[in-house]
This record gives sequence, C-alpha cells and structure tokens, in this order.
Amino acid sequence: MEINFNDAQQALGFLTPQMLRINTEVEKTAYPSFDYSRLMYVNTDGDMWDAGSVFYSGDIAGAAQWLSGKGHDMPYADIATTQHLQANHFAGIGYSWFLQELQRASKTGRNLTSDKADAARMVAESFVYGIAMRGSTEKGLTGLVNSADVPVANVAADGTGSSRLWSAKTSDLILRDVNAALNAPFNATKETQRANTLILPSTKMQYIAETRLGSTNDTTVLKFLRENNSYTLETGQPLTIIGSRELETAGDGGTTRMVAYDNSRGVVQMHLPGPHEFLPPFQKSAMEWEVAGIMNVGGVEFRRPKGAAYRDGF
Repeated sequence: MEINFNDAQQALGFLTPQMLRINTEVEKTAYPSFDYSRLMYVNTDGDMWDAGSVFYSGDIAGAAQWLSGKGHDMPYADIATTQHLQANHFAGIGYSWFLQELQRASKTGRNLTSDKADAARMVAESFVYGIAMRGSTEKGLTGLVNSADVPVANVAADGTGSSRLWSAKTSDLILRDVNAALNAPFNATKETQRANTLILPSTKMQYIAETRLGSTNDTTVLKFLRENNSYTLETGQPLTIIGSRELETAGDGGTTRMVAYDNSRGVVQMHLPGPHEFLPPFQKSAMEWEVAGIMNVGGVEFRRPKGAAYRDGF
C-alpha cells in the first residue's frame, strides 16, 4: 500500500519501525579509531539532562609528636577538602530524510539505509573523541593530552648538537627520556601513583619500534622498554604503550609530547553522562523529516594531576 506522507499517522507508522531497525544496526557498529575508553575511565553517571557533577578532593594533615605523661599536649590529625564542579555541555548531530527518498522506499518496499545514521554516529564519536583528547576552547575544556594541571617538562637536550630529538640520541638516552616520564608520577606523589600507561606520538612509537639497541643487538628500543620498565619490574604487569596521532604537536610550541600516567578512575576520567542517542523522527517541513541526535558531554577531569606527566620536544 502506498504511504500518504501528508498523513501524520501513516508517515509515523512507516518511519518508526525503519528507525528502530536503523538504530539497532548503528549500535552494532564500532569505530576503533575514536576509541578513547581504552585511554581513561569513562564515567557515565548521570543522564542526558544533568548540568554537571560535584566531587571533593582532600588531603590529610597532622603529625605524631612525643607526649608528656600528662597528655595535655595531644596533637590532632585533620583533613582538608576542596569542592570541584565538573560542568556538562549539551551537543548534537542528527540526520534527515526527504520526501522523495521516503516515497521511493515506500513504493518499492525497500528499507531505508542506515548510511545517514552511521555518518551521524561516526561524527558524534569523533566529536567526543576530540573532547576526550584535546578538550574544547569554546567551552574552556582541556583533554588528556593538554591539561594545564599535569606537570610538564622538556626532555633533556643532550643529543648530538644539544638536540632534544630522538633521531639525534642514542638508544640509552631515548630510554632515559621515557623512564624519566614513567617515574615522574611515582616520585611526585610520594610513591602512591605509578604510571601504568604510556602514550607516544605515532611516528615516535614507530621510530623506537625500528631502532635497535645497538648495531650488534637485534632487540629494538620498544621491545626492551616493554620488558624493562619500572612499572613492570615492580608489579609484574605489562606496561601499556599506545601510539596516538594526537601527540604529534601537543607539546609546547607544537612539538611532540609523551604522556605517562596511572590509567585509573582516581587519577583521570572522562565524563559522558549522556552518550549520543537518536530521538524519534519528526516532520520538520512539508518535505523533510528529521532524526535529532543528542549527547551530554562533561569532558576530562584529572582528579590527581600528579598521577600523570608530560614530556615534550623529542
């Protein structure tokens, strides 16, 4: 039967099952190039309409002292807490159908394709990935690779000609640079946070994957690093090493940057109370139906910034 798209009920009866099928197909689609969940804990507490979240950070104060037998000079411990607000921001990307497309699908008994929904979902994932990695200047957000709270330093300038570049350094100096970054969180937090994850610029990871320890040694710098680092030696667990295009120019002055950090909820997390979802279709005009897609994004929060370290300029 031909659908009369001027009749709201008939149009909705045609579109609703189509959208359910399309949404089901799109939910099954994965986009690994925008996978930020392996880089940090994704906090989905809340919902699409939450304005933000409040959390508290704290520290202890006080010191034990020698006492007199009378005990009138008892020292006391205390705690200091600071309240923080992580604001959420509303965003969206959807798609639309035009009368011609709907009429042709109806006449031939075809299903509407999921291409437009796939495109909208991919754009949404790319958008959230960008917030997770770089933040948003418009909203005053920073991401995993450019937080102003994380300690940052340049690698040592002791390569050939006082260069910081790894191409001008020996394998030993490259390993020294990486281990300095890996050890920084452990030392800065008085041995309470240990870096279990290292993110390198993709080109630099490729470089150490091809660079041998010496002319007579078949072991590459990357292989040696995986097997010989402070985290693995102390815990027996493998160090996670990831290459990312986001770090090619993330450093000071547009230089390369490496990020070493404790990938745990207590150190860094991405707030995403409202993951991207499609709303029911509605008639936008005489010849167009729209499917809105909305999301509520909070951004990256470093709860313990010293649990991470940036090293630039290599």
